[in-house]
Amino acid sequence: MALMITDQCINCDVCEPECPNQAIYMGVEIYEIDPDKCTECVGHFDEPQCVQVCPVACIPVNPQRIEDTDSLWSKFHRLQAQAD
Repeated sequence: MALMITDQCINCDVCEPECPNQAIYMGVEIYEIDPDKCTECVGHFDEPQCVQVCPVACIPVNPQRIEDTDSLWSKFHRLQAQAD
């Protein structure tokens, strides 16, 4: 389940540096999450760090990118292999 940032985002800049996969970036108007890089912090933390620090709770699960835990682990391993 990749996460997404809704239009309630206030561009406070706290989520971007918390993402261990560098999936969060500044879009045209608000921050966005690259679903191909988002593992919901699987492999790094027990909970998504962006959700933990967001002051306006605008980071829900992206309903168009529902993934199970095995898929998130596979994505984590793929991203780690690309980084090496």
